[in-house]
Amino acid sequence: MEKYYLSVLQNIMDIAGEPLKKLLDVFGSGESIWMAREKELAFAHVLQGNQLERFLAYRSSNKDLPYQVATICQKKHISLCSIDDDEYPALLREIDTPPYVLFYRGRLGNDLPRIAMVGSRKISPYGRAAAERFSVALASRGFSVVSGGAYGVDTESHKGALSVGITEAVMGCGVDIAYPPTNANLLAEISETGAVISEYLPGTPPLKHNFPARNRIISGMSLGTLVVEAAERSGSLITAVCALEAGRDVFAVPASIFACGSRGSNKLIQQGAKLVLDSEDIISEYRDKIKLKTLSKKNGKMEKDFVLSKDEEKIFSLLTPDEPMSVDDILYQLTEATPARVSYHLLQMELRGLVQSDGAHRYVRK
Repeated sequence: MEKYYLSVLQNIMDIAGEPLKKLLDVFGSGESIWMAREKELAFAHVLQGNQLERFLAYRSSNKDLPYQVATICQKKHISLCSIDDDEYPALLREIDTPPYVLFYRGRLGNDLPRIAMVGSRKISPYGRAAAERFSVALASRGFSVVSGGAYGVDTESHKGALSVGITEAVMGCGVDIAYPPTNANLLAEISETGAVISEYLPGTPPLKHNFPARNRIISGMSLGTLVVEAAERSGSLITAVCALEAGRDVFAVPASIFACGSRGSNKLIQQGAKLVLDSEDIISEYRDKIKLKTLSKKNGKMEKDFVLSKDEEKIFSLLTPDEPMSVDDILYQLTEATPARVSYHLLQMELRGLVQSDGAHRYVRK
């Protein structure tokens, strides 16, 4: 039951964060804090004045709450892990205020490196194409793509990663609540191979003040954070700040100086975030630190999938081994195609070793 006591305590405003840490130092466990007498709590000198009064009133009105949470989790198949459990994200333990308990649906493991991908809810076609391109490439190399389950960049990042690998969604509400509601099916899919995660009790609604706190978990459990597209006053910038404060890497996708929706991500680059043009710009930062997926070898040759879809065949037929073509060059000849789809198919063929980029987003047949 200790996890359930801790989960309740970390969701009480007067105790969450540093006060809970100090109380645990004094009492040793969440259960002991919950059961402590008023005099014992007062003598600890952690909760002062109104804080202590509010906690006592809350506890008096919710005596059985830890057991109620346990019943709900069992009924809704929600799992918990505490900060000392093996499945708790190792990097998350290192931030200043890690959650003592995480609720999750799905599978939460530490066998994958993680990259956070965040950005605007009001996504542009450029942002959509970039989110898809990076999430597919990173997931195919063995990264779990971590995002916030929201509209826009979050949704596209989750979808791209799901198509080839694993993704995890960190929520600003209980894991039993689909937010936004239109992403209910997406969140269910995520939990089949990855995890939907939250520090908030089941049933907690998506309150505005929950999301900045949620962002520290997204960046905290990840090696680095990629800002795909963000306006000047975007919540994504809070995630980037959290990443920096935790000593993690921050990457940003550049965009037009005339695009207001990307002013925030462009400013991040101006302030020192690493400008990235493709997934290798991110992967190269971790190649020597972690084990990533590579194409397998057989009989000294790389195994490749040479089966092409109809759209891939059209693009492949235009390419030659010696004359690089850009996406615009291809679109000029395939008028029915879109930039996002052409970029996606080129990426898929590049991952299978069928085409090669010259580093300037131009491609040749390999």
